[in-house]
Amino acid sequence: MEATGTDEVEKIKSKFMSAWHNMKYSWVLKTKTYFSRNSPVFLLGKCYHFKTDESGELSADGSNCDKITTEISGNVEEFRKDFISRIWLTYREEFPQIKGSALTTDCGWGCTLRTGQMLLAQGLMLHFLGRAWVWPDALDIDNSDAESWTAHTVKKLTASFEASLTAEREPKILSNHHRPTVKRNCDDNERRNEVYHRKIISWFGDSPLAAFGLHQLIEYGKKSGKIAGDWYGPAVVAHILRKAVEEARDPELQGVTVYVAQDCTVYSSDVIDRQCSFMDSGKADTKAVIILVPVRLGGERTNTDYLEFVKGILSLEYCVGIIGGRPKQSYYFAGFQDDSLIYMDPHYCQSFVDVSIKDFPLESFHCPSPKKMSFKKMDPSCTIGFYCRTVQDFEKASEEITKMLKSSSKEKYPLFTFVKGHSRDYDFASSPLHEEHNLFSEDEKKRLKRFSTEDFVLL
Repeated sequence: MEATGTDEVEKIKSKFMSAWHNMKYSWVLKTKTYFSRNSPVFLLGKCYHFKTDESGELSADGSNCDKITTEISGNVEEFRKDFISRIWLTYREEFPQIKGSALTTDCGWGCTLRTGQMLLAQGLMLHFLGRAWVWPDALDIDNSDAESWTAHTVKKLTASFEASLTAEREPKILSNHHRPTVKRNCDDNERRNEVYHRKIISWFGDSPLAAFGLHQLIEYGKKSGKIAGDWYGPAVVAHILRKAVEEARDPELQGVTVYVAQDCTVYSSDVIDRQCSFMDSGKADTKAVIILVPVRLGGERTNTDYLEFVKGILSLEYCVGIIGGRPKQSYYFAGFQDDSLIYMDPHYCQSFVDVSIKDFPLESFHCPSPKKMSFKKMDPSCTIGFYCRTVQDFEKASEEITKMLKSSSKEKYPLFTFVKGHSRDYDFASSPLHEEHNLFSEDEKKRLKRFSTEDFVLL
């Protein structure tokens, strides 16, 4: 009886905490992000120029496009379309209960998992759609919707508190804001791209069966001592993503693998071995690889000497972004202008969307407006991601990034290194490519526990 009573108390406590977080993270302020007209804007390797003869700033929502030239307006629209086309994964509420807990929301604790999902989603978009792809309906998202979400939140908050007391789920009112997508005439290529667009999003759905959904990532995190409700660091998330891709069973995902750098070192032969591990299906093709490099950009605070390197990384088209943020608050960094980073923020609580239904609404998976943050405010702990389609692409990328590391390093040691050979050649325990019974090897468990404290050796 005592155990049952304790369980009930925990459930009630969880519901109240969910209600509080839904209030805290659903409140959207009417703020705009401004970009300088006189400096280029970089977004995941693409450069946009808003320069005019006039001085001043330009709003990210394009609200003052009528004041500038047609050419510059076009550049603003192209940037907005490109940014909105990236997949945005945020806090969600009222999704199926997470196994082993009473949680039906990740508000307040799941932000790094969400930014990790966004980075992986960008890698998959490069793989299946290419960097040039943009969502045809991107500019149909009305940015004014964000302004109506605040009033919307009051209603949702009231319903959330009532649900906490009655243990009943109220219907979600956010879905009312999804406008039907206008049907357009599409060619075969567009239809194919839209199928992959929806498929990629569905892999990140908030259900136990989604390959890269929150439920699956938490299960893999348990192997490193993490449970639902814990805060996850960017290094731990990198290893969780690797394991999730390894364990994915969708045939479409068999052509992608993930490699996580060991102690700030990328062992080239280990990466190539992963790319050439296509023997399961008897194919001769190599796999594409997403390389994740957990690093630390300083001690307690970010060292501004690393700014140029971070900007250089985000200028590469095969960069898939950075899992980073402020202290204990994770953001997905995707670009920059001057000394400010451009990011997508997962700290907005949205309603659960069932991605298993046909033509599920896509709007809540695309961010209507970017945010900016000074590099100085960035937390030093982060994970950098790259995508390489072939072994040749990897070799070219490693050469290019190595030159960038050397030119940006004022100290004797670069931020991370590419080394020829396998990790085992340097007396490090290498992680097996396939583990039948245990998701993490003993060596990986030790490394993950060490990463969970976000301790890095500063050279």
